Amino acid sequence: MTNKQDQAITKDYEREPVPLEHRKSWLKLSIVWLGGIVALSATALGGALGGGLPLSQAIIASFVGTFILAILSALCGVVGAKTGLSTSFVSMFALGRYGSYAVSIIIAIALFGWFGVQLDIFGATLHNVILSVFNVSVHPKLLVVIGGICMTLTAFIGYKAIEKLSLVAVPLLAVLLIASLGKVMSNSDFSTVANAPLFGDALTVGLSVSLIIGSLATGAIIGPDISRYARSTKDAVISSFVGFFVGFSIVLIIAAILAKATTEVDIVAIMLGLGWGSAALLILILAQWTTNDNNLYSSALGFSVVFKKVPKSMLTVVAGTIGTLMAVGGIYDNFIPFLIFLSALIPPIGGIYVGDFLNNRSKYQFSNLSNVKNINLVSIAIWGIASFVAFSTTPSPNGFGWFTLTGASGFDAFLVAFILQFIVSKTLNKNEQADIELKAKGA
Repeated sequence: MTNKQDQAITKDYEREPVPLEHRKSWLKLSIVWLGGIVALSATALGGALGGGLPLSQAIIASFVGTFILAILSALCGVVGAKTGLSTSFVSMFALGRYGSYAVSIIIAIALFGWFGVQLDIFGATLHNVILSVFNVSVHPKLLVVIGGICMTLTAFIGYKAIEKLSLVAVPLLAVLLIASLGKVMSNSDFSTVANAPLFGDALTVGLSVSLIIGSLATGAIIGPDISRYARSTKDAVISSFVGFFVGFSIVLIIAAILAKATTEVDIVAIMLGLGWGSAALLILILAQWTTNDNNLYSSALGFSVVFKKVPKSMLTVVAGTIGTLMAVGGIYDNFIPFLIFLSALIPPIGGIYVGDFLNNRSKYQFSNLSNVKNINLVSIAIWGIASFVAFSTTPSPNGFGWFTLTGASGFDAFLVAFILQFIVSKTLNKNEQADIELKAKGA
């Protein structure tokens, strides 16, 4: 393979707008979103809803939570589609050049860290599945290394590989979930399942909505990493709703029904119980692969803004290698509190750039990046205030737990940042317009 061919494969427009001829329809974007959303954590959350709520309330919570996530994703996705730029670059317009570097580092380290955490879980769970299905013991660390290589490979190539993998994985995952639902319900009456007694930790609809929003708030905020490939803002919005509102809600509801029918929250354990050992193995591999390569992909996009002379593909390999080695070393148990801290800093970023974009749409063009301030102190201050709110509404031990707003700390931070930034940007625009008019009269 020639050097030019190699560059063509890994070309991902990480430091420039995605050209219009390479943009995608809402359908292909939706598949990518679904690939990132459908993970073991999503089915486990659905199982928890089924165990802790009556089915009718679990369905209501699923629709409300995923609808709010879809709105968040759509708002952030519109900015990505309009500019064709990643989240880290988009934030540069509102926070300034150095502010964007801080955003890039936080996003990159947080997602790179979660890549390793998910990989560690992947190895341990896959070990148990292989042992149950084939009665063969494969060391979890070896599975971590194999998984890390595969996930790094698709993230290394970039959006093209993630899209291709999702096009294969999403339909298979859908078939497996629906088939599992059909098999379970063939021996059960729906009314009996719907009225089954609760067997898990008791939940409320409000708390469940908060859990749903919190589970994917960061993914919605970094939406420009995906939506920069949208042909239009309409494609970005539709794909957000298909991915989050339609896809995620269906996964949660199916998982909740399966949990009620089997009194088991683990989708892999349910499939093993149904006698679908190979299916359980497949869903584990595909669900974690399509989600975790997105973590590494967005992490590399963040690093590429800071390390401008290093190809994103190389940054991906380095991050993937370090993340895999950290998972093999088992050091993430002590690292998770730090990752939770970093993740709380990400939602306000979305509120800031969305609030600023709505008032300064003409500014959000790649050609204007060379003219942005080094640092926008007002927006940085808003970021700090909104992040403080996030920690204040997060229960201990990960936060202060001083008060509650919506019940989802990430959503709280987004709303506070959005409102403050929208007001500030609107006020500054009025002042600038007044100055222009005053100078015109003086002339």
